[in-house]
Amino acid sequence: MKLDRMLSIITILLQKDKVTAPELAEKLEVSRRTIHRDIDAICRAGIPIITRQGGGGGIQIADGFRLDKSVLTVEELQQIITGLKSLGSVSETSHASQIERLIHRLSPGGEAVVSMQESILIDLASHYKGSLSEKISLIKSAISESRLISFTYYSDKGKTLRTIEPYYLAFKWSSWYVFGYCRTSNDFRLFKLNRMWHVEKLPNTYQRREIPPEKRDLDRHLHDQHRLTLLVDKELEYLLVDEYGPNFYETLEDGRLRAVISYTNRDYIVSWIMSMGEKAQVLEPEDIAQEIREKAKKMLTRYEQDKQLSCS
Repeated sequence: MKLDRMLSIITILLQKDKVTAPELAEKLEVSRRTIHRDIDAICRAGIPIITRQGGGGGIQIADGFRLDKSVLTVEELQQIITGLKSLGSVSETSHASQIERLIHRLSPGGEAVVSMQESILIDLASHYKGSLSEKISLIKSAISESRLISFTYYSDKGKTLRTIEPYYLAFKWSSWYVFGYCRTSNDFRLFKLNRMWHVEKLPNTYQRREIPPEKRDLDRHLHDQHRLTLLVDKELEYLLVDEYGPNFYETLEDGRLRAVISYTNRDYIVSWIMSMGEKAQVLEPEDIAQEIREKAKKMLTRYEQDKQLSCS
């Protein structure tokens, strides 16, 4: 925690002309002696800090150095704190509290770099927060130790056992992913954490591979491969906008909306369309329309059977 504390002291001194040792000690929840030791360490690192005793005294960065604000600009610090808050929402309780303390330390009092009454609330937690935080912690550990991980993965191709060399975690497309080299498929792959279960860190280590430039683009790993044409009642327009935006469909004379949709996961798109019930109709491809018809018939048959059993 000493490094975090020193970063906090430097940040506070860059934002305020002068601060006293008791103020720093109270804010950072340490003794004055600890503060003085940290100040000495910061000076040895090459950042000139001046300490003046008596009335009107205090701790400050030398004037010549203060002119250079490049250590951390306000915008950079805002980005750091925003990132810390987003990570805290999916971290284990102990880690989240540490992150919260660091956020508090990076916001120096009344002249806070980031207001404690922010207009942005970030919460990346989900229904899977418990298991998600465990996976993130395990994968971070495996990456830092260059250790392989294995897991059961669920996809539209079924359930498979994978072993990968994890390279980094990414939050993208509203979900968490791990990018790495899959030894099962012998290629770089992107895996969604919510679909990874029974994740284990293996004792085996790996040598980091060179990632080809074209593989670094995460968007290419989830490109849209298929298209369908859909008719949707006007009252469900908000669902189309929510999923794809307002510029990909047209309004017909009868008021219905005609949309051409690109998709990757067939199971997901079928479930999404069926969630609209009778207010959506697939025009093409025919195989998707037929699959929905068959599912609807099976649903109706099951409800009819249940009705007969309840009446008997």
